[in-house]
Amino acid sequence: MTEERGARRPAGELEASVLAALWAAGGGLTAGEVRTALGSGLARTTVTTILARLHEKGLVTRSRSGRGYAYLPAADAPGLTARRMRAELERGEDRGSILARFVSDLSEEDEKMLRALLNGNEETGP
Repeated sequence: MTEERGARRPAGELEASVLAALWAAGGGLTAGEVRTALGSGLARTTVTTILARLHEKGLVTRSRSGRGYAYLPAADAPGLTARRMRAELERGEDRGSILARFVSDLSEEDEKMLRALLNGNEETGP
């Protein structure tokens, strides 16, 4: 077994790579097209498994394409990050403490951005 084949990737790295390929495509991709976009020599079955898991998690949608499926991200990158943040918050027992800690750890710039968003000002980008 080669070192490359034996080394395990960090958890979520393949899923993140597949999502990045789908976002870059701007349209639905089949498992074979995702595999080509990744260019990493992954087996097609591996890519299919990753896509199936992403679908089960609600991170991608799919529609029939020939005998298989074409996959689209269910949200853009900021939407996915927000979903993860929300999931972490929902796992906690003391939401108030979690939010307070989160806000206290923000940079001054991020705190200003959050305040603007809470006040209804959508123009907070760089």
